[in-house]
Amino acid sequence: MPTSSPEQYDDLRSALRALCAKYPDEYHRRHAANDTYPVEFIDALTRDGWLAAMIPEEYGGSGLGLTEASIVMEEVNRSGGNAGHCHGQMYNMGTLLRHGSDTQKSAYLPKIASGALRLQSMAVTEPTTGTDTTKIKTVAKKKGDRYVVSGQKVWISRIEHSDLMILLARTTPLEEVKRKSLGMSIFIVELKDAIGKGMEIRPIKNMVGHETYEVFFDNLEIPEENLIGEEGMGFRYILDGLNAERTLIAAECIGDAYWFLERARHYASERVVFDRPIGQNQGIQFPLARSYVNTEAANLMRFEACRRFDAQENCGAQANMAKLLAADASWEAGNACLQTHGGFGFAEEYDIERKFKETRLYQVAPISTNLILSYVGEHLLDLPRSF
Repeated sequence: MPTSSPEQYDDLRSALRALCAKYPDEYHRRHAANDTYPVEFIDALTRDGWLAAMIPEEYGGSGLGLTEASIVMEEVNRSGGNAGHCHGQMYNMGTLLRHGSDTQKSAYLPKIASGALRLQSMAVTEPTTGTDTTKIKTVAKKKGDRYVVSGQKVWISRIEHSDLMILLARTTPLEEVKRKSLGMSIFIVELKDAIGKGMEIRPIKNMVGHETYEVFFDNLEIPEENLIGEEGMGFRYILDGLNAERTLIAAECIGDAYWFLERARHYASERVVFDRPIGQNQGIQFPLARSYVNTEAANLMRFEACRRFDAQENCGAQANMAKLLAADASWEAGNACLQTHGGFGFAEEYDIERKFKETRLYQVAPISTNLILSYVGEHLLDLPRSF
């Protein structure tokens, strides 16, 4: 099935597909059914350097950009896997790479590249503020050579499979800053020194088996050298990570969409009812064709967002639009695939119901489609702010 991917990435895709082929549907199905983490698969991605794609060569990484990182995430999902188990390492790189000190990068990046340390978690969202990030209530107060953190986060993923976490906390009260986006800071949290020592985690059982947690901070002490960049500028720094996150999620959705379409077109060509393949019927063919068109369009926006990010151009609009288009395309493809398979689409052995649940998440996370529409309305169409 042809796609609009630039040809220069064919070798990259071939290598990824060879690795992913060693972990077939049954492997991912078993982990999904048991709510377990695919350690062997993630270790293989790490060992072969794929999760260090965005780390510069001087720190032991591949020195590639968001474009290549997005292809890694796409191919994981396109192979039948779930990049949600490891995508945090990719988008968290943006914050550390662009705003971390030379000392921080030298200390952490080589170990992340080798797999000795894992940076899979980012703690931003809170239960009472949601996407209204500027009103977060987790605070970090400077006391001597340390910051003391108190507050709560929610929907924080992969903590038990991570050594480091990026944390956003308010260091200046909201009422004391000139702009509400000021006064927040970013920290690197070394989890082995934090959990049980001022930081507690509680797992949240959820529909897609995505390992995620509530996090509670009670006077957690963080060394001042773990502050990333300048105090109070964390919101601006985190946007780099969020733009990367939305673009990578778009790539994962595109991988899901192509997976659904591939499964559906094979089944529609082989399944015979009333003495004809069901794919001959326009009721089957047209939804798949429209889904393919929309996936291709989302794919183009994904590559434009990546291009801008890698060129260090403003990519907020493109990252948001790519995420919206791709999430809609994967959900549309999932529905068309499920409908094409009929009752068999609900059978676990076909893997459609598993992928269907996984891709549904991206209508909501990491930012809901409605929030993206609000962003487009306000910032691109110059309409009055809707909230």
